Amino acid sequence: MQDHPPAPARANTLSGNAPVDCRPVRTLPVTVAALLLCFSVQIFQLVRFALGSDLYSHVILIPFVSAYLVWLKRDQLTAQGTYLARIWPAVFISAGAGLLILFFQPSPTPQDSLALAMYSLVLMLAGICYWLLNRPALRAIAFPLVFLLLMAPLPTSVEVGFETFLQHGSSIVAQSFFQIIGTPVFREGTLFHLPGFNMQVAPECSGIHSTVALFITSLVAGQVLLRSNWSRTILALIVIPIALLRNGLRVTVIGELCVHLGPEMINSFIHVHGGPIFFVLSLIPFAFVLFFLLKIDRKNKRPIKPAT
Repeated sequence: MQDHPPAPARANTLSGNAPVDCRPVRTLPVTVAALLLCFSVQIFQLVRFALGSDLYSHVILIPFVSAYLVWLKRDQLTAQGTYLARIWPAVFISAGAGLLILFFQPSPTPQDSLALAMYSLVLMLAGICYWLLNRPALRAIAFPLVFLLLMAPLPTSVEVGFETFLQHGSSIVAQSFFQIIGTPVFREGTLFHLPGFNMQVAPECSGIHSTVALFITSLVAGQVLLRSNWSRTILALIVIPIALLRNGLRVTVIGELCVHLGPEMINSFIHVHGGPIFFVLSLIPFAFVLFFLLKIDRKNKRPIKPAT
């Protein structure tokens, strides 16, 4: 009787006879945990900063949203595919280390220091992912990885610049609304001269909080509901004109109340606590745009080819 060699151990397969090596995917959580441990002090500082900030309170939720988006594509993490050139992990990790060095240099504000630390963390995380994951897995986590950049507060100069843009943009829109209504108005920058009353759009009235919230909503909604990158880009970009129209409308309503009911309306509920009301109103055109893009996506829907 002829002896036969023992059959080799079967490897996990997705299709055909090509083995799927899941070891890098299993190594990833341990490596990421070690990276988070190295950044534990900066993460603690970020949480404390976010809890004391109205504008950046959302950053605590960003990692959880990103993890959920990865979970939605968990099946792709073990798909077969080639690995990218190994130089990319070194590029990302080196860039992250460079930003971390800047973190320990004297900085004008704690906000700028935290921004550097979080950008460094995300870059190093990207380097680890490039090292351990193949092309299909990287494609699956590309958006959640980029989305993690929102975990960092904006650098102070960027925040001030964006706030100034919203101030002046909203003022221009409000001036147009006043002219459409027929209210006499003269505008000097963000200062409005109305009949018997002067009003200025201050930085805290720029609507930056609502704009950031709507922008994050657009990114998540686009990733979950839309299929094409161009439709996701349109949904994100439409946030800016919606934000300017929303805040311009709010300025116009407050101005009309002050003109017709009295200057004391500048301290009315609609001014002091009306932000959420106008944010809900801004969701109406946003929902229409999203619905329109969904219809186009369905018309252009093509069957997804299986991975080879």
